[in-house]
Order: sequence, then C-alpha cells, then structure tokens
Amino acid sequence: MLTGFYTAGSGILNQQRNVNIIGNNISNNQTAGYRAQRMVTTTYEHNFLTRLENGVYHRIGEGEPAIYTEEVETIFDESYLKETENPYDMALVGRGYFNIAGNNSTYLTRNGNFNIDAEGYLVLEGIGRVQGRNGDMRVGGADYTITPHGLVYDNEGVFVDRILVTAPAEGTAVKKFDNGMFVADNVEDVDAPTVYQNHLEQSNVDMNEEYTGLIEAQRALQACASALKMVDKINEKAAGLSGIS
Repeated sequence: MLTGFYTAGSGILNQQRNVNIIGNNISNNQTAGYRAQRMVTTTYEHNFLTRLENGVYHRIGEGEPAIYTEEVETIFDESYLKETENPYDMALVGRGYFNIAGNNSTYLTRNGNFNIDAEGYLVLEGIGRVQGRNGDMRVGGADYTITPHGLVYDNEGVFVDRILVTAPAEGTAVKKFDNGMFVADNVEDVDAPTVYQNHLEQSNVDMNEEYTGLIEAQRALQACASALKMVDKINEKAAGLSGIS
C-alpha cells in the first residue's frame, strides 16, 4: 500500500507546483518581455532503476512510480511589439537582453518599460538603473533619442552612450527571478542589437494555453487527492482485517 501513497502524494505535490507556475504565468501576462515557464517532470523509477549502455536505456529493476519536478523550463520565444507614447520605453528584436544594475547583481531582461529617476538616469522601477556600455545610462530628460542600433543622443544631438545589450554565453547556466529577470555568470556583448524606442515587447504568455493547462492541472490535483483518500481507506480496512486475524 505504500506504493499508492507515494504515487498519489507525489502527484499532489507536482500538480500543486504546476498550478503555481501556471498562475505565475497568468499574473505576468501584462509584464513586458516576460517569458512563460513550463514544468518538466520525470519519475524516480526511470532515474534510479535504468542503466544507460551503448546509448540505450536498460531496465534493471522495479521501483515506486513516483514523479518529481526535474526542471522548470523557460520558453524564450519572442513576442510581438506594442507601440507606446512613452519615450523611455524600449524593445529588443532578436538576440539579447537589457542589463539592469540592481542591489545585488546585474539582471538581464527583455522588459524595456523604463522610467527616469531624479538624477536623469534610465531605470527599471523596483530593480535598478539601465546600463550602457560605459555604466549607468543617463539621458537627462524625455528629449533624448535612440537609434535602432542602440545609440543614445541627448536633446542637442550629442552622443551619450550605447545601450548595453548582452546574452548568456553558450553553455552558461541562467537563473530566473521574478518578473522576467535573469542572471547569468558569463555573458557576451551583442554587437548589433536592434532597439526600438516608444515600443514594448509583450509577454509570450498564451492565455488560452495557460487556462487550458490550469484546468488540467487542477483536475489532476483533485484526482490525486481522491486517490490518496482511497488508498488510505483501503489501508485502514487492511489494518482492521489484520487485527481480527
């Protein structure tokens, strides 16, 4: 009977996590540049009781068919651009991320919903200052312009700096934070970025897909909870019969 407990219990834990991930996607549907996430699961039976030999997996024993979350995958597909009337808004097309200097790290993001602080620096509110090739990007006011190649000029047409656009180097682990922020230990400059002022890249969350996945996850969660109750009742009966004998 322990097998049933493990199976139903692991199903409850994983489906609850799936519900949380989908809920986070839905709540960030309007967050510019947000990248949706998906849960990838596997089983203990597959991981612990198979052997890889000559490129082929061979089963070597039986185990509890319990599942667990192997990873949470980020969907990096680009989304469409929306034109805005805000001169501080920016959007990237193609490879790369904006760099934001936060309190503890430099964050990578596709969220170009920028603003300006009291000292005239571009900022992503709640995170930190936008970075140029020479450090914090100071534009002074709303009269600045930015070219499609990320070159920034002030209201007198004087070159200020170039928006820093980088991407994680190949093979580098990327850590995801809330609201579409990423951190990578090893990044490389994107030499020819495409930047649009007065535009925002929208999130790549597909609401139809998310709502469908949410309904499926909730039903699977309910099914696992019902199965756990059934296993518990069967266990009670078995214990009672054992006591009578």
